[in-house]
Amino acid sequence: MLVELVKISKFPWSPWLAQVRMPFGGTGVRWCGDQDAKPGKYHVDWTVDEDIVWGRNARPAVGVGPGVRPGGHCVVLRGRLGLTVDGAAVLDFDGSQVLLDLAEPLPEGVAGTWVELFIEREKIALYPYEL
Repeated sequence: MLVELVKISKFPWSPWLAQVRMPFGGTGVRWCGDQDAKPGKYHVDWTVDEDIVWGRNARPAVGVGPGVRPGGHCVVLRGRLGLTVDGAAVLDFDGSQVLLDLAEPLPEGVAGTWVELFIEREKIALYPYEL
């Protein structure tokens, strides 16, 4: 996914955080690239390092279409939830696939719907790559 890196910052109690923007929103997340990266456009992979529990950190979305925004101490990702053949969950986030670990099976009928994930900022990471 292509994001615009606004800035990178480091606080004593946190990992390197990147402020990023996309056409459908922006937020601050953990940055796993060069700490001297300059502002600009970067291709990134998203990872979520938190188990997904329906009703706790995953809910039906308000609206449709991809979205990302800050949500207090967390980041809110909106995308379409899917299941793989082996039962893993995947969030289709504007064409990027974000693999998710489920703490328990999803409720019936949730697969294929628009959902919002509420994930702690330090548990979402961006890994930049070059094409």
